[in-house]
Amino acid sequence: MKAAHQPSPPQSGIALIEVLVSLLLFSFGLLGMAGLLTRAVTVSVDAEDRNRAALLANEIASTMWLKNAITVDTAAWQARVSDLANGGLPNATLTVTAVSGATNSAGAANAADIAIAWRAVTREASAANAGSRLVTRVVLP
Repeated sequence: MKAAHQPSPPQSGIALIEVLVSLLLFSFGLLGMAGLLTRAVTVSVDAEDRNRAALLANEIASTMWLKNAITVDTAAWQARVSDLANGGLPNATLTVTAVSGATNSAGAANAADIAIAWRAVTREASAANAGSRLVTRVVLP
């Protein structure tokens, strides 16, 4: 006697594999979003540092305009620029250089370059990563 043909059992476990694959894809998406968020925070901190450097350079330029001279107390300003607690920049240095040949009608030097350089604490110090620098030229009347 011939055995009766039994139908094959339905496949099982396919739904579980689909769920696992979708979880894997979702995990990659979350990792990508976390990476984007980290990069956005880094760019935001860099923009904030550039803004603080511009504000500090503007304060120095305003002091020059008020005194009507390009000389400023660079030691005091260096302390202010590098003081993180009071709106300074990390690892910051300040240089004020008179522009040669620029004089007003009285013959006094009337132009200076204000340079503020800094390196964020999250960036490693190397020759390839010298940090950021803002240079502003002030010309007095």
